[in-house]
Amino acid sequence: MNGLYTELDITEEKFEYVNDKQKSTQTGNAMDDFLKSSQDVLVRTLMTKGQVGSGKTVLTQKMVLDWTEDKVGDNIQFVFPFTFQELSLLQDKKYSWVELLHYFFTDTKELGICSFDDLQILFIFDGLDECQLPLDFDNNEILNDVTESATVDVLLTNLIMGKLLPSARLWITTTPEGVDQIPHQYIHKVTEVRGFTDSKKDEYFRKRYRNKELASRVISHIKASRSLRIRCHSPVFCWISATVLEDALQSTERAKLPKTLTEMYTHFLVVLSKLANVKHDGRTQTTSLLNAETSTMIMSLGKLAFKHLLKGKRIFSEADLIECDIDMNLVPTYSGLFIQMFSEENRLCQGKLYSFVHSSVQEFLAAVHVVVSFINSGVNLLSEEQLNSQPSPVTMDGCEVKNIHQSAVHIVLQSPNGHLDLFLRFIIGLSLQTNETLLKELLKLSGRSLESTHETVQHIKACLRESPSPERCISLFHCLNELNEPSVVDEVQQYLTTSTKQPSPAQWSALVFVLLTSQSDLRVFDLKKYSTSEEALLRLMPVVEASHQCLLTGCNLSDRVWATLATAFSSPFSNLRVLDLSDTNVCSGIGYLSAGLKNPQCKLETLRLIGYYMRTINCEDLSLALSSESSSLRELDLSYNGIGSCGIKDLSKGLRSPHCRLETLR
Repeated sequence: MNGLYTELDITEEKFEYVNDKQKSTQTGNAMDDFLKSSQDVLVRTLMTKGQVGSGKTVLTQKMVLDWTEDKVGDNIQFVFPFTFQELSLLQDKKYSWVELLHYFFTDTKELGICSFDDLQILFIFDGLDECQLPLDFDNNEILNDVTESATVDVLLTNLIMGKLLPSARLWITTTPEGVDQIPHQYIHKVTEVRGFTDSKKDEYFRKRYRNKELASRVISHIKASRSLRIRCHSPVFCWISATVLEDALQSTERAKLPKTLTEMYTHFLVVLSKLANVKHDGRTQTTSLLNAETSTMIMSLGKLAFKHLLKGKRIFSEADLIECDIDMNLVPTYSGLFIQMFSEENRLCQGKLYSFVHSSVQEFLAAVHVVVSFINSGVNLLSEEQLNSQPSPVTMDGCEVKNIHQSAVHIVLQSPNGHLDLFLRFIIGLSLQTNETLLKELLKLSGRSLESTHETVQHIKACLRESPSPERCISLFHCLNELNEPSVVDEVQQYLTTSTKQPSPAQWSALVFVLLTSQSDLRVFDLKKYSTSEEALLRLMPVVEASHQCLLTGCNLSDRVWATLATAFSSPFSNLRVLDLSDTNVCSGIGYLSAGLKNPQCKLETLRLIGYYMRTINCEDLSLALSSESSSLRELDLSYNGIGSCGIKDLSKGLRSPHCRLETLR
């Protein structure tokens, strides 16, 4: 892990304690601060949140590894890592905390450790969003004795509340949707994992490939695609992209590289199926014809994935696999999709246990199962009749793919915690013709067509008009993206201008992600089409950076916005060429604009400053920018500014500079 691990972008949120009117404003390494904090600082429980695939689980595993190597937490004597998934499997049994620790960590029993009160302990609980326990903080009985038996739910709530082992530290990870399962007064620090920064993405791919030339080619391909560059902030997407792009770039066939989430996962499935062929019967990896066993195994894994997804189950027994007609002898062949949990992971003493390599892989294969059932039999597995009936499906005459899409949208809109959002995106995305073709070739399908884009788009838009929660709206925007729907930008604009409530920071981030990963033309950014607030502009600055032209007319901007704007148009990834600040108060911003224009990375060609009185000092700053050796400005519009003779004199100095590239001055 040390050789491949790449640092994640982790931010710490300002967090108010409920019981104490203090704010956590610590900076630096939040994990080090957490582990070294004294009891006086009241940092007992750290919650780390992040989107699916942002790297939370790997982060906890790396921390445990670092602790075993004495790199962190030298004051911590024991680290006990759990997942909420495995604890949920024990929800009907009773233990004391001592018994539970002995059950999961047999070394503690062998060492005869029965008292933990005087020890410095760190509990890690990964995946709160996957917890199937009720976590009933209001009604669970109170425990103060670690030797007293109770349900796992009671043990957990009392540990989190500090009734049991109050000196222990707790680290809990979750997606944003799972945060509210624990009352805020029991959380003392919150951090957010945001995946990779741009530089760390490059570092990951260079570590991933031994072939330096291949790494450089992959990085170049990703940077050339706005959608891929943005999506690869997610470590799990980087991992899948690395597998797909390595195969694509080394292939003799010139195939179009995937850009949407579903396209990437579909190609990923094809690549791993080829590898399974190689492992199973020695065929070459370039063999396009996959054997029947491969198709059967993929469909069986899809059946397993779907059957347990709606229940929230992600750990499976051997009986679960056999029930879905999975050939146990072939399981090791599909280790890229599905794995047996090793002895150190399988601590439940319940025989062999299995899981998909990532929750998103289970959701994708579940979507494949739904789609394949429709193609082969015309069955809508998501209809109320099918969900409430016995496992044996009944063919529904007249069923169309739009019925499946509408059923999927309905299920997700009713979901309280958004745990099926990704599943919905995959179902919608698989109806795209490129994905349908790949899927039919892979699984040897020749049934019904999935093409129903227009009806699905109209249904999604109708659902957006019914004003569901912001999270559900964002999920529907993602679905439009999976269909490469060009109107998604218009839909986001309408949502922002009609919404009565400003989005939260997390919702802004999600909306920006939707816009940047869309295939829509972001040529012109007009703030008034989104919102007129300064906060909106700050949140949408990555969209400004991706646009060719930015219209900020009639705005009153603060220094904070001017500084951020200058950073955006001087970024090496900026596409901005035209900036229109007409009728905007630019007096306080000219200094920032000038600094940005002098940046060698700046590629801005047109600047419009029409209709606002500029002071002499502003003209001096502008003149310095024009005379900069790295200036790229070709057109400057200062109409109706009343600059005066002194201002003209200052501007003339810049215009006479041999470095000035200005072609048009108004």
